[in-house]
Formats: sequence, C-alpha cells, structure tokens
Amino acid sequence: MTYGTPPAEVSLDTTQVQALLIQQHPDLAHLSVRALDAGFDNFMFRLGDSYCLRFPRRSAAAALVLREQEWLPQLAPKLPLAVPTPLRVGVPGLAYPWHWSILPWLPGSTADQAPPHPSEAVRWADCLKALHHRAPDTAPRNPVRGCPLADRQPVIETRLARLREHTDAITVQVEAAWQQALAAPVATEAVWLHGDLHPRNILTQNGALSAVLDWGDLGAGDAATDLASVWMVFDDAHARRSALERYGPDASLLARARGWAVSFGCLLLDTGRQDHPQHAQIGADTLRRLAQDA
Repeated sequence: MTYGTPPAEVSLDTTQVQALLIQQHPDLAHLSVRALDAGFDNFMFRLGDSYCLRFPRRSAAAALVLREQEWLPQLAPKLPLAVPTPLRVGVPGLAYPWHWSILPWLPGSTADQAPPHPSEAVRWADCLKALHHRAPDTAPRNPVRGCPLADRQPVIETRLARLREHTDAITVQVEAAWQQALAAPVATEAVWLHGDLHPRNILTQNGALSAVLDWGDLGAGDAATDLASVWMVFDDAHARRSALERYGPDASLLARARGWAVSFGCLLLDTGRQDHPQHAQIGADTLRRLAQDA
C-alpha cells in the first residue's frame, strides 16, 4: 500500500484542453495553454496571460469544483485578499467527465517558496476573521474538514504511528498537542471555512499576502481548521503569537487549532515523503513549529 498523492483517474494534456475550449469557450481558444501543476485534486493550466484553468483529476474532487462555482462568488466580496472566483464554467465533454472552471490568473508566489513577512501575521489573522462568519444552514459540510477531530482520530493516529516509526517529527510536544485537542470541547458554531490553508494555497508578493487559492474544501465547520494555518505559514514564533493574539481564540479553540495543525502536518509529511518533497517539508515544518510553541 502507498500513502502518497492520490493517483489521477483521468489524463489531460494541453491538446485536450484546447479542444474543450474550442467546443465550449471558442472566444478564448486562441490563447496559449500551458500545464502548470497537479495537486491532490486538480490539474491546473495557464490560459494566456489573464486566466487559469482548473480541472478535477479524480472523482472525489468533482463536487469540490461545483462547490467553488456556487459559493465563492458570494464569499469573495467579503474577503480582504484576492480569490480565484470562477469567471466561466466548463462542462463534461470530449471524454473529460467533470465540470471545470476558468479562473482569473492571480500573480504571486506560493507562500512555501516566498513566505510572507512576519509582520503579515496580524493581517492574516484579520483575513481569517473576515471569513469566519456564521455559515448558513444551506452551506456545504466537508466530512474531513471542520468536523470534530474525534471523527478523524483513526486516520490521524495511523499517520502518527507511521511517522513515529519512520521520522523524528512526532515529538512529545506534538503528541501532547494532539491529546489536548481531542480533550477540548467541540465547536458549537459552524463558520465559513477555507478548509485547506497550507502555504501552497496562499500567494505573496514582495513579502505581502496577496491571494488565497483552491477553495474546493470550503464549507461550514470549526474555525480551528483554518486557524491551524498559523503554524503552516509563519516560521517566526513572534509572528505566530501576534496572529493568535489578533484572532483571539479561547482556550478550546486554540487547543483544537493545534490539533488540526497536527492533522495537516501529519497528512503533508506522511503523503509527501512518498512522492512530493514540497508537501513533506511543509508538514515537517508545521510539526516543528508546534513543538517550538509548546
């Protein structure tokens, strides 16, 4: 059994993408298409200078693109950072089975490659607070993000055991953070969440935060899920303290946020060490910072 990045269930190249554009958005088909990247869920392509294309690469991600298309236009105007609100939608065609999106191209570098300046920590806390408003009852729920950590306990503890055996990342402090998170009272309010705020989904320009990408996991749930990003994004301990002071979590929310940081750190390190060194480094850094702050 492998534990790396999930395999793609479809293949997609620039020739296929160009054909879909000719079929569905012919006024954009003259623009150049260039493959960019593939994550857990999506293929990404650059379209000309102004657009980006997002195609699910596995069936589990197909519903996430629909979620972005429905809800992100409603959330984006309330957020202080740029987000890739879908400009147009694509539908299944030419043997490609799922809906897809045409997004604005947002300039910048990912925060793992160009970390934000420590002074941006307060601004990041403000961004989280702007997002974390009570979600309506009709908001989507994500079974693996924003849920009680106890729901994820078997999966996370399997990863903890594997990393304990094969790495030195699972320290006494990390173990304690996980146990304290499980013991903390569960969230009583469901707020809007991004759900996947690791540094490769955050853009910076000249040290300043500029955009937040990949909203496929958005939904209603525990704010602790997103607050865990403080340990994923900021290497400076003072910056992490400043972000948390600005956000102002109570003790239970803070404990759960640390638990979600354990979860994300384990996920990224456990899968990344198989086939994605950048993810592995983010995971290792997250766990190290948690231990430092204990």
